[in-house]
Amino acid sequence: MAAADLWLLGISIGGIALAILLIARLGLHPFVGLLSGAFAIGLAAQLPPDKLAQTIEKGFGDILRGTGMVVALGLGLGAMLQISGGARALARAVLDRTGERYATLGGLAAALLIGMPLFFETGTVLLLPIIAAGMAGQKISNGGQSATLRLRVMLSTLAGLSVLHALMPPHPGPLIAVRELGADPARTMLLGLIAAVPTALIAGPLLARFTTRGVVTENLPLIEPDEGLACPAWRALIVLLLPVGLIAAGALMRMGGGEVSPAIALVSDPVVALLLANGAGLVLLLGPRMADRTLQDMIWREAMLPAGGILLGIGAGGALKQVLVDIGLPAMFGRLAQANFVGPVVMAWLVAAAIRVATGSATVATITASAIMAGVVGGHGVDPSLIVMAIGAGSVFFSHVNDPGFWLVRAYLGTSTRDTFRTWSMLESAISVVGLGFVLILARIV
Repeated sequence: MAAADLWLLGISIGGIALAILLIARLGLHPFVGLLSGAFAIGLAAQLPPDKLAQTIEKGFGDILRGTGMVVALGLGLGAMLQISGGARALARAVLDRTGERYATLGGLAAALLIGMPLFFETGTVLLLPIIAAGMAGQKISNGGQSATLRLRVMLSTLAGLSVLHALMPPHPGPLIAVRELGADPARTMLLGLIAAVPTALIAGPLLARFTTRGVVTENLPLIEPDEGLACPAWRALIVLLLPVGLIAAGALMRMGGGEVSPAIALVSDPVVALLLANGAGLVLLLGPRMADRTLQDMIWREAMLPAGGILLGIGAGGALKQVLVDIGLPAMFGRLAQANFVGPVVMAWLVAAAIRVATGSATVATITASAIMAGVVGGHGVDPSLIVMAIGAGSVFFSHVNDPGFWLVRAYLGTSTRDTFRTWSMLESAISVVGLGFVLILARIV
């Protein structure tokens, strides 16, 4: 590693550490702390001031251009589900079937079934409000705390969503690597399923039993249901599954290699699918009161109050990520990967994990690592599906402050920054490491 690479790595670590210090120790808002870290890294890397400002604005705008609308529409739909009582009815219908003892498995199963075609952010804003609302005020029979059980169920749900994001086509993340590396989609799906289920069980329900001990949750975005609505669970389920079905239709058509019609391409876009779900929610969840001005004001006031802080944190995380990309951190890891000092499966994981930690973006890690490993696959004769899975596992390693998803999850869990590291960051790291372990096992037996 050249001296310039060491300097690049050092200032990146220093800038991220500064952001963590400002947020966790001094109590600054993540928006201010992350932007401070981004500017510190850019100045230390000697980016021209005007280019640095443009980079930060680009990173902030790019992440909010898609994610911002998804989060806002998801919050609106979540507010409707909560105010109508549909979220609570749906969550309690699931809990009645799983029972308190298996509630974490119920959350995990819901995520694995519903989250397949969804971007992580979309799945998060759809599922977590339902769990939070449904378990609010639950009395736990074994004397435990309802907040702790709720947190464990939410983490188990996140484990399901994140495992899909890492290992399973037709999720958009693995599909990128499948196409770049020329892997067989069906084979990758089968191997991914074999690895995904035990990985999710270990990183979700099992790990949460330990990481949630002593964690205090607060400021959960919960809304009390309107007593005059009392929406049944089946209506809430239709509204919840509508965007899932629309997005899945587009994903399956693209995976099959066929031409996607303009209409399907439009309605399968996550933003459009969620907008349509909001429209369906007005009819199915609110019924005759859908035009009630007071009720409408309540829904969007409750939806947008938490949106500001969430979106500012996400945008600042995107700005920090863009600075790290522009100063050349992914390219540096690409140069290191050419050394081939370990086997191709472990190398794919290391490259993706390093880029993930450095940039905070699973997508950037997947795209960059796939491009780097494309030549390696042909030269070593390794199964491309295993490389796809190794890259996916590495791409979710250790979510922290430069990951916009970190702040989205923190807002829904209601945890402090420190406890988000303890719960969410540990969950992501467990998925990454355990997922790699299963990929290595599969490499020996398939």
